Amino acid sequence: MKGLSIILSIMLCLISCQKSKDEFWPPEKSPEIISKLVIANLLSRDDIMMYDTGDVVAPHYAEVCTAFGAARIAGFFNDTITINRLTKRYLKVIKDSITNTANHVDANVYGILPLELFKLNQDSIFYKQGITFAKDQWKNELPNGLTNQTRFWIDDIWMIGSLQIQAYRLTKDNIYLDRAAREIVAYLEKLQRPNGLFFHGKNAPFFWGRGNGWAAAGLAEILTELPENHPDYTVIVEGYMAMMETLLQYQAEDGMWRQLIDHESAWKETSCTGMFAYAICVGVKQGILPKEGYENAYQKAWLSLTDYIGNDGKISDVCVGTGQSTDINYYLERPKVTGDFHGQAPVLWLAYALISDI
Repeated sequence: MKGLSIILSIMLCLISCQKSKDEFWPPEKSPEIISKLVIANLLSRDDIMMYDTGDVVAPHYAEVCTAFGAARIAGFFNDTITINRLTKRYLKVIKDSITNTANHVDANVYGILPLELFKLNQDSIFYKQGITFAKDQWKNELPNGLTNQTRFWIDDIWMIGSLQIQAYRLTKDNIYLDRAAREIVAYLEKLQRPNGLFFHGKNAPFFWGRGNGWAAAGLAEILTELPENHPDYTVIVEGYMAMMETLLQYQAEDGMWRQLIDHESAWKETSCTGMFAYAICVGVKQGILPKEGYENAYQKAWLSLTDYIGNDGKISDVCVGTGQSTDINYYLERPKVTGDFHGQAPVLWLAYALISDI
């Protein structure tokens, strides 16, 4: 009887002492509550945003990445209502034959979404659609083993890497893992600067926030799946850690990062802050980065980032789409917008990283 009492006491203590991941945050900054606001905003929009440059037409990658984050969160909470609403919204892409030229990284990255939805609804139509985008990205493989969509823009570390990693997650076929790793190694070797960051382009020698955000998130994404014994692991993890170390140095006191990472005169920008915090959070939870210093960095980022989110679920201070320039003032004077999917997506990615074990 005494032994039973001791066991019951221990169990009660464990229950009362255990805190949910959300109890760390002030109620109004709960990742669950914030993510519901942002997802509601996505689902309130009537039309699917399109990307159209003439030669490349597809559902816009920024909405795709937002919906990908929404699907991850809905799956984590087993939120069947949201899963059904996301399914219905993006089933229209298939049923209504919405154009996707599938000839560019910004078009093919759409595949991450149907693959994530397939994990949740087990509808094979989504699997077939997503895996086709991943396979076709290597349809006319270059002699060096890279996709013919290789263009050596830093955004592609996410655009290519996330799609191939998603395909690997669903199939466990190493061909997708090896493609992602090979591509990212090529990008690191060609584009990463000695400080770990990336210039926006060869004719744009500036460390633009969101461009580096895509790279940071892409590196983190592949490292969730790449085993340490993979031949490309060392190069990728070293490139990732070099980038994270430098990002830590440039984080503002309030937890934000700036439009130009290394310029204190640059304004604080939300999309890159969400991407950097996501990349750091993934690294800590994967045991790649030490908790000391890095855990506080992504927690501060979330606390600050959520101050920019309105009751309508829209995040402000998002840099508009930005081409490359040799003029620093071009970057410093870029307009800020509210509710742009480029900013909505990283909020959901980070919320998912905070509540899950990645």
